[in-house]
Amino acid sequence: MKAIIPVAGAGTKLRAHTYTQPKALIPLAGKTILSIIIDQLAEAGVKDFIIVVGYLGDKIMDYAKAKYPDLNITIIYQNERKGLGHAIYLCKEVVGEDEVLIALGDTICEFNVESLLQSTGSVLCVKKVDDPRDFGVAETDENGHVTKLVEKPQIPRTNSALVGIYKIAETELLFKCIEQLMPKAIADEGEMGLTPALDCMVNGGASFTTMKVANWFDCGKKETLLESNATLLKKWGGEISNAEGYENTIIIPPVSIAPGCEIHNSVIGPNVTIGEKSIISYSVVKESIIGSFTKLYDVVLHDSLIGSDTVIKGETRTLNIGDNTEIDLG
Repeated sequence: MKAIIPVAGAGTKLRAHTYTQPKALIPLAGKTILSIIIDQLAEAGVKDFIIVVGYLGDKIMDYAKAKYPDLNITIIYQNERKGLGHAIYLCKEVVGEDEVLIALGDTICEFNVESLLQSTGSVLCVKKVDDPRDFGVAETDENGHVTKLVEKPQIPRTNSALVGIYKIAETELLFKCIEQLMPKAIADEGEMGLTPALDCMVNGGASFTTMKVANWFDCGKKETLLESNATLLKKWGGEISNAEGYENTIIIPPVSIAPGCEIHNSVIGPNVTIGEKSIISYSVVKESIIGSFTKLYDVVLHDSLIGSDTVIKGETRTLNIGDNTEIDLG
């Protein structure tokens, strides 16, 4: 079983962070989005990974190779942004005839990975949503077999949304469908999606069932990323590398503070993730994500997403600041 993790998107909804930092490497509850996905699959026994990268792909490659030296990781570059289906198609030669597990690189799900890996045939992970018009949806018959897949239906016949986890047994048919649909899709819309290819597989005789996930965390926007950070911190409890070394500082759990941080005369938490080697002084930070090598002086931050290598001085604000920035709010 090989796992494909597409992370080639530019992450435009998380600008300005994704100008210099890939979305997959944004810190989340003490980890990164990518590491949460890889850890989850590796713990279930997956050893072979294909990561499809694009914008800032070298950073992802360096991170993955350094953090996971014992895993077999292949990096595929999607130099032109032609959609998710195109990204998967680029993996054709590496996949061969093996079954694959596709896990989108901007979505974190809680589900029984072992059960999915051991299941027979192709499986689509789903979760019921209030408004399925923004998602791909799976229509099923009375026996639970998928009969149709529709991307962002205007009049949904079901509210079972595809969450971005796909186990594909008939990989040869998957690539054949993408190859068949891709020229017209790219000509008409500029990109090839994955849902139309999966629907083509259904029409071609492939048998799909669905599996419900327990939780689904969307990491595509600032608001949902902060919500996911808070939820995961509460679930995992957070991790503080040097709680006794923070001078005159109050920590309100749950928080995650990476190694090498210096914190003085501050209040941190709840629901805060701080990247490595950041310095925080005379500040209050809550419900926020702070990148690595960042310096905060005399500020009160809440509901904020702050990039790496950033310096902020000043007063109370709600901020969304990218990497390599210096702001004086005084």
